[in-house]
Amino acid sequence: MAFKFNDDNAAEEIKSGKALVIDFWAEWCGPCKHIAPIVDELADEYEGKVLIGKYDVEDGDEILGEYGVRNIPTLLFFKGGKLVDRNVGSIEKSALKEKIDKLLLSE
Repeated sequence: MAFKFNDDNAAEEIKSGKALVIDFWAEWCGPCKHIAPIVDELADEYEGKVLIGKYDVEDGDEILGEYGVRNIPTLLFFKGGKLVDRNVGSIEKSALKEKIDKLLLSE
């Protein structure tokens, strides 16, 4: 199951330097619902390697402004405390896996 990010823990996890993927979503967003099960599956598959989670845009906005998240779904990829990649819009599982694997290879 995907980790639940919010303004408080997202900043803390980013600063930790771990490999992270944050899915910015909302309940009313159709494309978000399309990728939600993919994000959950990959969170389980990459557990212990990459922290993959969801950030409900209705629950906060501090991090949205900091990283320029204007559309959802948006996936942000972090490594070493820095934003290294982003995906705006829906994404297929194979393409998301490719991005996560690339994130891991950059270690």
